[in-house]
Amino acid sequence: MPRRRKPDSALIIIDMINALDFPGGAGLLRQALPAARRIARLKRRLKAKAIPAIYVNDNFTQWREDFGQLVAICSQDNVLGAPLARTLPPEEDDYAILKPQHSAFYNTPLEVLLRQLGVGRVILTGIAGDSCVLASAFDARMRGFAAVVPQDCTASNTARRNRNAIAVMRTMEVEVTNSAGI
Repeated sequence: MPRRRKPDSALIIIDMINALDFPGGAGLLRQALPAARRIARLKRRLKAKAIPAIYVNDNFTQWREDFGQLVAICSQDNVLGAPLARTLPPEEDDYAILKPQHSAFYNTPLEVLLRQLGVGRVILTGIAGDSCVLASAFDARMRGFAAVVPQDCTASNTARRNRNAIAVMRTMEVEVTNSAGI
């Protein structure tokens, strides 16, 4: 059997499984739902090219819950963020990592997983663009990964805050594009 080629890229989906049960959650949902739809389309396109999807999600201080339990909690009808979880459900062949703070890399096994997969480029998507995606972009660059941010696949509490975060990412050698360009 021929060896399968390792992917050179990975799609990182940050904090899209989210209850949004905090002040400003409804506003973030309005910004994030269109991004979730675009991430779902991007994910389908990339999976067809054997590019893995890795959900890196805050654990919301639920230290006894695993990722599957968080998906179940965030998918319930009475949860504000349920439309995000339903639009972008994890699949059996996706990877999942829980993170304790903003960056997808901080105190997580993400870097080890990416190196084992042979990934040199990360495609960063999710919420919030002005905190978790931005921190992850910084950390990706510090670890020597090429970072790409499809700006139409990120969202912050306001469009202005997201634009400001994108502007910062451009100054740090992060490739900023739209999902159609990936």
